Amino acid sequence: MTVNDSKKLTLDEVAQELAMKPVTIRRYVREGLLDGSEENGHLVFDAAKVQRFKELQSRTR
Repeated sequence: MTVNDSKKLTLDEVAQELAMKPVTIRRYVREGLLDGSEENGHLVFDAAKVQRFKELQSRTR
């Protein structure tokens, strides 16, 4: 994935990128583990933050 600082990802795109279910991504947002914001009633994520989260996850596994 090429990271563009202004690129926004949907919940489904983040779930696919992180190989997790959308319900897990929602829980991570609720628990403050992953930054997400609501736009037009849908969760959206900054691509750079998702990439950083993915890198951190790979270090802890």
